[in-house]
Amino acid sequence: MQQVKGVIARSKGAPVELVTINIPDPGPGEAVVKVEACGVCHTDLHYREGGINDEFPFLLGHEAAGIVEAVGEGVTDVAPGDFVVLNWRAVCGQCRACKRGDLHYCFNTHNAKQRMTLEDGTELSPALGIGAFAEKTLVAAGQCTKVDPDARPAAAGLLGCGVMAGIGAAINTGAVTRGRSVAVIGCGGVGVAAIAGSALAGANPIIAVDIDAKKLEQATKLGATHTVDSSKVDPVEEIKRISAEFYEGAEGADVVIEAVGRPETWKQAFYARDLAGTVVLVGVPTPDMKVPDLPLIDVFGRGGALKSSWYGDCLPSRDFPMLVDLYRQGRLDLDAFVSEEIGIGDIEAAFDKMHQGDVLRSVVVL
Repeated sequence: MQQVKGVIARSKGAPVELVTINIPDPGPGEAVVKVEACGVCHTDLHYREGGINDEFPFLLGHEAAGIVEAVGEGVTDVAPGDFVVLNWRAVCGQCRACKRGDLHYCFNTHNAKQRMTLEDGTELSPALGIGAFAEKTLVAAGQCTKVDPDARPAAAGLLGCGVMAGIGAAINTGAVTRGRSVAVIGCGGVGVAAIAGSALAGANPIIAVDIDAKKLEQATKLGATHTVDSSKVDPVEEIKRISAEFYEGAEGADVVIEAVGRPETWKQAFYARDLAGTVVLVGVPTPDMKVPDLPLIDVFGRGGALKSSWYGDCLPSRDFPMLVDLYRQGRLDLDAFVSEEIGIGDIEAAFDKMHQGDVLRSVVVL
């Protein structure tokens, strides 16, 4: 066992604390990772606010990259010294989804079996099974995805959650390709990543929708061809108008990605798609939200697909190395998502900036 510094949420709504935590030596199938960088994600704030569950205290942080320090018995896919991006869906290989070849849908993903603790022995609940606002963390070895070690940790680590969720929502879930039109409603970190993924796939037009001019500007930098300020105009009608300019007779975009997670914006996405088009819900709703009241004939009559996107429907072992390679080639600007680099003691202030929409990502660098 070793002791390191880590950031915890001790109780609902309380400011985070930098404390000493205990990291067990890795057991069978586990790895200890020296964290080099970890993004500050909305999910961490949801944990602090009790929006995920009430299993306090939480060891926050999950969007991370680092170096494998030690591995337990039976670990063969990674070794000490490997540069890895951490993921929160270590596939089991044995469930019904895995056995039919749908590893990205694995229904039995797993985390480290041992628990990290406070100095007094209180067990910590690591955010998304990772807990990377810490100098080191204990994870299941399957949560470590080896990537090009020359990648900047602050950028590569963002693939661990938000950037992968957005890119995957476009490319994996929405099956965006060239010759397709795309609209993205909500241009936070995940939404802008969906725009970047759509641009990577060759979609045109790519329509960014938000009420924040700063976010729309960032969306343009990462590949949006058109922007819509939905506080000033009807976004559904604007998406239809722009799409029809590119494809005669189009009644909306081929793929509409909802990256807000609210019934109102999901309903906009539903009506902003073309006939036989696809809606992808990647924004995370709260448990109390309901599907909007829609005429069932509209669901039937418009055809197409209404999908949810889990972690961008990614398979980390396949997608992380590919996207890091594209980053290294200059084809995917992961650096653009890093608004600032901060210290491990600056996370509470980073939550405020994120809540105010001032940053795409603050990244803790250790």
